[in-house]
Amino acid sequence: MNLLLFTVVCFCLLLLGYFLYGTFLSKLLRLDNKTITPANKFKDNIDFVPTNKFYLLGQHLSAIAAAGPIIGPILAGMWFGWAPAVLWIILGGIFIGGTHDMLTIAASIRHKGMSIAEVIKENMTKRAFVFFLLFLWFSLIYIIIAFTDITASTFVEAAHGPMVASSSMMYLGLAVIMGVTLRKVNLSLLVSSLIFLPCVFLCISLGTIFPLKLPSLFGLDLRVSWNIILLFYCFFASIIPVWLLLQPRGYLGGFFLALTAGASFIGLVVGNFTQHFTVQYPAYTNWFNPQGLPLMPLLFTTIACGACSGFHAMVGSGTTSKQVSHETDVKLIGYGGMLLESFVAIIALGTLLLLTTGQSQQLKDPNQIYANGIATFLNCLGVNRELALNFALLAFATFVYDTLDVATRLGRYIFQELTGKKFNIHLATAATLVLPISFVLFPALIASKTPAAAQVSAVPTWKIFWTIFGSSNQLLASLVLLSLSVWLFKNKINYAITLLPSVFMMTISVLSLYWIVKPWAIKISVSGHFSFDPIVLTSIVLLLLAILLVIEGIKIFFKNK
Repeated sequence: MNLLLFTVVCFCLLLLGYFLYGTFLSKLLRLDNKTITPANKFKDNIDFVPTNKFYLLGQHLSAIAAAGPIIGPILAGMWFGWAPAVLWIILGGIFIGGTHDMLTIAASIRHKGMSIAEVIKENMTKRAFVFFLLFLWFSLIYIIIAFTDITASTFVEAAHGPMVASSSMMYLGLAVIMGVTLRKVNLSLLVSSLIFLPCVFLCISLGTIFPLKLPSLFGLDLRVSWNIILLFYCFFASIIPVWLLLQPRGYLGGFFLALTAGASFIGLVVGNFTQHFTVQYPAYTNWFNPQGLPLMPLLFTTIACGACSGFHAMVGSGTTSKQVSHETDVKLIGYGGMLLESFVAIIALGTLLLLTTGQSQQLKDPNQIYANGIATFLNCLGVNRELALNFALLAFATFVYDTLDVATRLGRYIFQELTGKKFNIHLATAATLVLPISFVLFPALIASKTPAAAQVSAVPTWKIFWTIFGSSNQLLASLVLLSLSVWLFKNKINYAITLLPSVFMMTISVLSLYWIVKPWAIKISVSGHFSFDPIVLTSIVLLLLAILLVIEGIKIFFKNK
């Protein structure tokens, strides 16, 4: 099969979904520009900030995307083949993910910009609200752990890591400068874009000239050192005003994300006439992945952000809904943002399709497969391959930055809500980062004990946590869809559009958690001794919280009937 034809067909299907199903949802929700949004009603220029819809789309897309639509599709494609992966990306994005994201933002706007947890509190019970907050907080911790370590792994990669790290630091500084000029100098968005977007590429070039070679901190492994630095970044980035870093960095990151996908697509078109790119990777490989986990449900939890992701609800209702200027912007930002992310996932999957199974095994990690593919596409446009590799890896790291500080900021909100705001923002943020710091330090601690332990610790932290991250993320999506069903039900709007996807997502999430817990339970039953496994125990806690929330939701349906 021709790779260009494959990509064009996928893009057209997503575009069709936007204009047909997205319009259907807009009419169903009766979005109206006459309604004053929370951004305008409660404007404080800190959290509630009316924002241009295209600027906000870039920020929102950058925050929800991260490395999820890159790592997930490539991993799933490597394990099961590209056909199951692309079916879930297209159908999941149009009918589940887009619905989930758009309705979450709409519901938050209709509830004065409240988070999805507070929407649950208003439409369900206080007990359900507390259960959901706990679930959100645990889910955010796993997101922070997984994506921090993924970024660190990019920075320590021998060939390009120091260059990408250098470009990344300059990119963050650039975002702060842009935020200050937009706020204090009052430059228009157009003028700022013309100034700062080219500077992103200057950062990439300078990174190749001035690579950042970080010394080891306190004798720790270089990867662990970067993990600690990134978590300190999360702390400071999540407590400063959104206009200073989150908005400008999100805008630059969203543009960078779209540019990477767009330039790669153009490179694919141009290269198709000279190199005739064909799909080399098999459509189907195996029912089980290398760890013995089956396609059902692992496909649906491995590919989260490219098809449906519960994390999007936290971003959409936590920060995005507080910046929407007009209700009709929700279709572009919520539904359109999700389908743009699905297209990013298609491009990421395309970088795998260029390779044979042997070539993919040589590159090993998804970030290297992605960078190799993007560099191949950009090279067709005359871009130097080494510079293109640096560009792709910086794009990868940029996506993760946006999720890291947003996840930490949301974790701080939730912790303060759980504790009745008895902790100030600094202590609440620190409390949210305690577990991530402990987990990224854990491999270094066990490696110092025995050679055998050191060998085990060689497995990247993000790979250890990816399965539980995916499972908790999709379980969160099912719970959000359930709460949205209650909201629609109370407002006499067709709630089948969210209830049916909720049942599906709940089923695959529970099955995934079952496969995580099963080996641990068998080991205990055979040995007769209890063994402490934080991932398994957290899986059980998440499952119990989900069951309690489902029971609360069913009670609401019957009570209102």
